[in-house]
Amino acid sequence: MIYQFKCKVAGDVLMTGPVGDRMLRILGKPVTTQGILQPSDMLSAMGALERVVVEDEARLSGISGSSTVGELVADDADVVTLRQHVWPLIEMIKQAQVAGESIVWGV
Repeated sequence: MIYQFKCKVAGDVLMTGPVGDRMLRILGKPVTTQGILQPSDMLSAMGALERVVVEDEARLSGISGSSTVGELVADDADVVTLRQHVWPLIEMIKQAQVAGESIVWGV
């Protein structure tokens, strides 16, 4: 399954099923095949996404013993961090919020 997040003012963001499911849980949305993120919910959505990235990076730093997550990723080029998964969605939310547009998703 592939999630497609769409907004009139931004390019589409595609995510595999497990990653899309995780994003929806972080956003506090039900894991469904279709949904909508209203402009009124976008500030809290961005905050939730940014919080989990900070928590994930702190956890990874503790596990790896390295001082930065960048060092961890440099050691394993196949690792896609939560920050990398979240970034396109945060950028879409920023653009949608400025324009007052909703974001919809479907599979």
